[in-house]
This record gives sequence, structure tokens and C-alpha cells, in this order.
Amino acid sequence: MQHSDSEDRLGAVATVIACLFALLVGLLVGTITTFTHRQSVTWGVPVPWGLIVGCLIVVALVLGFRLVFASRLVGAASGLGVVAATAVLALPGAGGSVVVVDDPIGYLWAFGPLVLCAVVLAWPRPGARSVRPKMES
Repeated sequence: MQHSDSEDRLGAVATVIACLFALLVGLLVGTITTFTHRQSVTWGVPVPWGLIVGCLIVVALVLGFRLVFASRLVGAASGLGVVAATAVLALPGAGGSVVVVDDPIGYLWAFGPLVLCAVVLAWPRPGARSVRPKMES
């Protein structure tokens, strides 16, 4: 069943509410994953599982909002929340303490969510491509 463009679009009020909700969820996810992105390194495990799982969570969040609301705008709001939380927590605190350490894992976490959000938002919408029937000879 195909939906028309008017069925896929939210009203203005619903769009604003959905974007605010997505932004708040993105801020929460960005905060939690920033504090946990080094977990496996802390445990002495050579694979950075916290970084990998954190990146997967960010992709799932932005992709989920994009698919559920059929809009890049709501997905972008969630991505903005993640990136904002990550950026703020990557800065040194008042006493000079840091959450994101200046090493390869820290750099991957500082820039990874931004790149992943951009890729998910730039990806073509599923089902947007028209299907052409095969030509029979």
C-alpha cells in the first residue's frame, strides 16, 4: 500500500513536539554513551566494546526516529541531541577533568557520532526509489 506525501507529513505542532522529544532522547543517549564509551578499555579488554556499542546505539536511535516519523527532520533532532551532548562532554570541565580522553578512542567517540548521524540522515529513504518493470525481449 502506498502512502501519499500528505499522509507521511506530520502537522506543524506534531512535528515540533516530535522534534523536541527526539532532541531530549538524543541528549540522554549522547550523555549516557559518552560516559560509557570507554567501558571495555577500563576493564582491560583489548576491543573497545563501549565505543562499538555506543556507535550502534546512535545509529539505531537516529535511524529509528527517521523511519518511524518518515522525516529527516525528527531524525536530525535526535542526532543533534547526541552530537550536542557528546561535544559538551568532550570539553574539559571547570577543574580540568575530562570525560573524553585525548587518545584514538576519544577522537573516534568525539567525531564518530557526528559522522554516523550524517550518513544515516543522508541515506536515501527506503522505498523512495521507483521500481521499473523488466523489459521483455
